[in-house]
Amino acid sequence: MGVEPARITALLGPTNTGKTHFAIERMLAYPSGVIGLPLRLLAREVYDRIVGLRGPNAVALVTGEERIVPPRARYWVCTVEAMPLTGEHDFLAIDEIQLCADPERGHVFTDRLMNARGRHETMFLGAETMRPAIAQLVPRAQFVKRERFSHLTYAGSKKISRMPARSAIVGFSVENVYAIAELIRRQKGGCAVVMGALSPRTRNAQVALYQNGDVDYLVATDAIGMGLNLDLHHVAFSATSKFDGRRMRPLTAQEIGQIAGRAGRYQRDGSFGVTGEASPLSEEVVEAVTEHRFEPVRRLEWRNPELDYRSPAHLIASLEARPDNTLLTRAREADDLGALKALAAAPELAARTTSRADTKLLWDVCRIPDFRGISHAEHTSLLTKIFADLHEFGRIPDDWFARQVKRQDRTDGGIDTLSKRLAYIRTWTYVAQRKGWLDDESHWREATRAVEDRLSDALHGALTQRFVDRRTSVLLRRLKQKESLVADVNDKGEVVIEGHTVGRLEGFRFRQADTADAGEAKTLRAAAVAALGPQFSLLSDRFYNAPDTELDYTEQGGLMWGEHAVGKLVKGPEALKPQVQAFVDDEAGADVAEKVTRRLQHFIDRKIAALFEPLLAVKGDEALTGLARGFGFQLIEALGVIPRDQVAQDVKALDQEARGALRKHGVRFGQFTIFMPLLLKPAPTRLRLVLWSLHEGLQEFPESPPPGLVTIPRPEGLAEGYAAMSGYRPAGARAIRIDMLERLADQLRSQDSRAGFEANADMLSITGMTLEQFADLMGGLGYKAEKGERAKVKPVDAVVPEAEGTAPEGDTPVMDAAETQPEGGIIEQPTPETPADDISPEAEALPDEGVAPVAETPAEPAPEEPVAETPAEELAPGTAPDAEIAGPEMEVFYTFTWGGNRGGRRNDQQGNRPKGQGKGKPRGKGGPKGKGGPRRDDGPKNFQSRPPRKEKQIDPDNPFAQALMGLKKE
Repeated sequence: MGVEPARITALLGPTNTGKTHFAIERMLAYPSGVIGLPLRLLAREVYDRIVGLRGPNAVALVTGEERIVPPRARYWVCTVEAMPLTGEHDFLAIDEIQLCADPERGHVFTDRLMNARGRHETMFLGAETMRPAIAQLVPRAQFVKRERFSHLTYAGSKKISRMPARSAIVGFSVENVYAIAELIRRQKGGCAVVMGALSPRTRNAQVALYQNGDVDYLVATDAIGMGLNLDLHHVAFSATSKFDGRRMRPLTAQEIGQIAGRAGRYQRDGSFGVTGEASPLSEEVVEAVTEHRFEPVRRLEWRNPELDYRSPAHLIASLEARPDNTLLTRAREADDLGALKALAAAPELAARTTSRADTKLLWDVCRIPDFRGISHAEHTSLLTKIFADLHEFGRIPDDWFARQVKRQDRTDGGIDTLSKRLAYIRTWTYVAQRKGWLDDESHWREATRAVEDRLSDALHGALTQRFVDRRTSVLLRRLKQKESLVADVNDKGEVVIEGHTVGRLEGFRFRQADTADAGEAKTLRAAAVAALGPQFSLLSDRFYNAPDTELDYTEQGGLMWGEHAVGKLVKGPEALKPQVQAFVDDEAGADVAEKVTRRLQHFIDRKIAALFEPLLAVKGDEALTGLARGFGFQLIEALGVIPRDQVAQDVKALDQEARGALRKHGVRFGQFTIFMPLLLKPAPTRLRLVLWSLHEGLQEFPESPPPGLVTIPRPEGLAEGYAAMSGYRPAGARAIRIDMLERLADQLRSQDSRAGFEANADMLSITGMTLEQFADLMGGLGYKAEKGERAKVKPVDAVVPEAEGTAPEGDTPVMDAAETQPEGGIIEQPTPETPADDISPEAEALPDEGVAPVAETPAEPAPEEPVAETPAEELAPGTAPDAEIAGPEMEVFYTFTWGGNRGGRRNDQQGNRPKGQGKGKPRGKGGPKGKGGPRRDDGPKNFQSRPPRKEKQIDPDNPFAQALMGLKKE
């Protein structure tokens, strides 16, 4: 009875038909078997699956860079190139048999199709397009067609930003893959990256990111079209052409179908389309892919398997032999054949290849893949070195090999650096797998594998760090699963969601962490704000119940809650009625925004009511009627400070009763300003400037002057009205506080402004100025300052003053004291209000308003008395003997006289003449009545023909008017 011939089966059909799964089940039904797979990535996946079913001792894994062979291995999982072809296995299978037409590797698959057989069963897995070729080359083959479990539909073109979850975007270069992955990270939170150049360890780790749901997107090369089983719903092509090693060419319908077929697993339908700059697919291609109808393979790549090792020349000739079957076409020159030609042409190697063994060794060395992708010359140089060592020593020197491995054993650097090192170590891993090339093969296999694993892990970490935003991807996944996210805000304001810090909460606005672009920020914000809803509500309740002491306003109109800005002031219908605009994210909701707005409005309303209480009392006083009420409203509109010249006529129109009613509210009628002293304090002044700037519509609000200064540098470049709102009046190079100016006006009214007067200690003390600064101030108020010098009379020792508190005649301590005053004149305590500052209606009715009358004729200077010469021995104690030689000590003094309206306009840059001076000149009380000045009846008199002016009645209650009456009686 004859032996039954081995069964040969061609299991053909599109993707997602379960062909590989079926082949594995058939192999495990036999005592032994071998399966050849197109990629080491897929080989590793199948190996792990069989190990789970039969255990690690029963399964071997052999690829170009990895070799795991237990002593009693029964099932072998290999790449097609690394398959053992002993014919001792009961079952043999070749997956993706349509790769017989691949220009680079097709000749290997064709050889396996024609020559590899199992003892009992051989199975070829692949596309239906291989049916005619298999039927011609393997006549005994039985065909089994498998139908796809699910449908595949064309979805057209989609932007990456609109790509559905569980999608794969396919690129055809490393640069293209990285660019797409970066875009996915920004817009979708991250993606996994799968490329054929990755080590199995890196690829598996990246696939696990996707399969576990950590990311919803996969960016890959066409390597995913070779049997990788992934949970894909959609496949998008970022390009429809690729570089095949020699030229750019369009993808065939078969290639598109092979990759697109990875969408949809088992009975779940899938879709495919294009994205980015890829052109939409034609109707013919779409129909071919969806219907799985492709042109049959008409040519298979072939290279002569019968090699002649007599010499390198004979070997090259055998490799270039042509097939005798019209279905087969000679494969183009591969890298190994090119390396063989280069080494055979080297003169130094000619003497080393004199036997079949030498030629076979040379061919084995030339088949080392150029994983590094370096230049052909560098790769040839490496092969020359390895062949020379093997030929001369029978092995590769351990020390040299150790240096090559150690050079790559570093995990620092970025993705490109790690990828390059990984490619280099793959070369040494391949060398370590060759039998007899190293002394301690097992050691170096483990060593190179350990280095590759370390580099693989480092590369996986670098890919994940660059292309996966874990916090965003985790938040999006939880949101997609409709799970509630728990947000927590720590004491630093950091928002932590599910253990990830996603940003900061500044008041009622969420500031997400730094992101690469707007797309990523939008994604992160969508995830974070969804979890912050309850937090916004709790925060608004706490804010609404917070005391006013936790809130404040800035000099630019901002509203603060602690260190966070929660709103700003905006212009309202009146200066004292500003509105608020809350800073609340839209995602917080209208209720939160309304609550925050209401609380801020309460705060600013109460602040205004407290600081401007005297002013608001004027508005609410029903007893104020007529002109007094109208003037009160003017004062309210001016926020409590009005320069007198702006309302001079209105002030004159007020009778004494109206003034008294306003004085009860703290209104002070000064010579220069009408104001309320309580509103000059630092807090009301700061708020008044904010309200005034807001009402005037200023873009940048001026700051309030430092508190406590009597004078400040004259404000320049600021809006008109700033000085008054800040409580100062410009005069000369500086501005003086308006309440201190009124105190100075009291002093000036008692001086003879026509004949001239000098500054006394009180004047300089009030202003806190030096004599030079005071002269400039007086010039700004309309006075002329005439500078002079005179001999300074020094005090004499042991001279007893005539009375306590008086200085000897001629002594001028005023100048020394004034010059020691600090600039700005800081006043530590508030100055009490002086009722005498108020000007009576009678005084206002005079042409020279509010100023005491001056003598009819100016005082003449006293005649100089002759100075007697004193002998040196009779000098008074304390006088230097050489005083006469050195000359008297000189001092500077100023004589101030009224400069008239022209002078006032010249010195005051705002064009405001000094208040209270009317249209005439200020009049003082005249000079002293004793020595040093003429009496009133001594000098010439002027006579007029017109009748004398009728004097007005003097208010008996006005102390200043009584003083005038007393002077006239004298």
